[in-house]
Amino acid sequence: MPKLMMMETTASNNLKLIVGLGNPGRRYKETRHNVGFLVVDELARRYGLSFKEKDTALEARWNQIFLIKPTTFMNLSGTAVSAYEAYYGLEPEQILLIHDDLDLPFGKIRIKKGGGSGGQKGVKDTIMCIGPDFIRIKIGISRPPKNYSVANWVLSKFADSEQELLDIVVAAAADAVEMIVKDGLTKATNEYSNRDYALKDEGEEE
Repeated sequence: MPKLMMMETTASNNLKLIVGLGNPGRRYKETRHNVGFLVVDELARRYGLSFKEKDTALEARWNQIFLIKPTTFMNLSGTAVSAYEAYYGLEPEQILLIHDDLDLPFGKIRIKKGGGSGGQKGVKDTIMCIGPDFIRIKIGISRPPKNYSVANWVLSKFADSEQELLDIVVAAAADAVEMIVKDGLTKATNEYSNRDYALKDEGEEE
């Protein structure tokens, strides 16, 4: 049985939609911009879930929660998110986005509710479509080196030397989602937003 099949979601946090941001297709698989997809894939793996193609996203169900990977491409992520919001009558507070963040170092995660896009175009489009009051898990990918433009950097693949840390960060972000669902946003924020996985083992305290 997958690791968390027996874990029940709680009604108190009322989370209904978990969105991993990224670009569809083999060309973009495992690029820095697709780290949100990687986290949603990890959640699906843990629960033994399969994705089915819908109009604007690949969708899996965990109890009463939708896990989706938009197929609209990053810049139009809000199209997929707003379609679910409208069809199921969701509030922004019931929606969680998982996405890359250039301003966070690789190895760090930040959890927050509301705010601006920070220049992340998928987040920007989502804000334009549903407003800013959704929950975010931001996964650091660091700023590009001098020989990279931002566009080329976010569409580059993680190096072999980064893979171990990437696996740790993706697992930690999936753990954070589980904690939000089970124990609420505040506990997950306190637990996961202050760790640097590049410097510490996952179980170490700050």
